[in-house]
Amino acid sequence: MDRFVKLEVDEHAVGVIRLDRPKMNALDVAMQDKLKEVAEEAAARADVRAVILWGGERVFAAGADIKEMQRMSYTDMVQRGGALQGAFDAVARIPKPVVAAVTGYALGGGCELTLCADIRIAADDVKFGQPEILLGLIPGAGGTQRLSRLVGPAKAKDLIFTGRMIDAAEAHRIGLADQVVPAEEVFATAHAWAARLAAGPAFALRAAKEAVDRGIETDLDTGLTIERNLFAGLFATEDREIGMRSFVEEGPGKAKFN
Repeated sequence: MDRFVKLEVDEHAVGVIRLDRPKMNALDVAMQDKLKEVAEEAAARADVRAVILWGGERVFAAGADIKEMQRMSYTDMVQRGGALQGAFDAVARIPKPVVAAVTGYALGGGCELTLCADIRIAADDVKFGQPEILLGLIPGAGGTQRLSRLVGPAKAKDLIFTGRMIDAAEAHRIGLADQVVPAEEVFATAHAWAARLAAGPAFALRAAKEAVDRGIETDLDTGLTIERNLFAGLFATEDREIGMRSFVEEGPGKAKFN
């Protein structure tokens, strides 16, 4: 299974979580478990400062392994459901900038995996969708929750109720894709974003991600408390010392963080 889901780290401190299960990167149980493992590894490794989710040039991921799922009973899924969501949660909780580089198809679990990233860079010929309703199901790896938080409940319901696929233009219009580029430029564009942030202040980026992700799930007063505590905590970090010293001595935007 290591060859189907793996973490590769380059000289820019960018970790690439690579899905590579021919032909369509169908996310079976073994891939889900390995995804959780590599996400936790990316979160823990100091040499990984930003992450790309990448399914390859042909397809991001066309969903779950339906043949495997067809054999599962109610009790099987009761037992498996927590691990399924846990694998995607592990990606969403990586405390570093995460970008999904989306090509071909991102359907079902593939679409849900893109929702775990901080931004999505999509190919101009990509297709997104949550087609579970066509199987008599609903999204079960976070789609009903993360999609509605990203694009709003009405647009999420449209996609989930109908199971229809949408193209890159519509995905960009509703906020599911943050940037659309030619298919051959998807990975390079995602890598440029990740590498730029990998060179940034790691503790401040971690705090910013936590403040947004935790704050959006609560009321404004609680969110402001989260922000205030994280903001104050950064005054104990080397990031803050480097950034402020560079600003005073050299001007804005010239700091080189460790």
